[in-house]
Amino acid sequence: MLDARRMVTESIKVKGSWKYLYRAVDKAGNTIDFLFRARRDKPAARRFFKKAIGQNGSHETVTIDKSGPALNAVNAEREMPVKVLQIKYLNNIVEQYHRAIKRRTRPMLGFKDLNCARVILSSVELMHMIKKGQLQCSGNSPLSAA
Repeated sequence: MLDARRMVTESIKVKGSWKYLYRAVDKAGNTIDFLFRARRDKPAARRFFKKAIGQNGSHETVTIDKSGPALNAVNAEREMPVKVLQIKYLNNIVEQYHRAIKRRTRPMLGFKDLNCARVILSSVELMHMIKKGQLQCSGNSPLSAA
């Protein structure tokens, strides 16, 4: 069981309107999960937390940004509440992680389609995970981004 996670929402412009990339990392900076959604509301945040907990297990503490929907969604429908921290300095690991996305998306002229943005952002996230040595192939040797 992981003892702490950090979650943040990043805004990405698609076809002139803002869409949201939810991302969670552990204390070591390893990516736990990410989800790209059209809205930044309580159902989107609940879906993200449900997905992250379902795939990676529960946690004791979560550090989130000042997002109201995320705060409401953390302990929704849970019998054991999670300790929520909203200290911006604890989220520096996640905030630095925005660079990988911004480095790839800034030279582009923007996304024209939500599905294309979802595919491209997922591949950028996966390449970043491979670069950090998080993903391994069946032979227990780390994958290479080259």
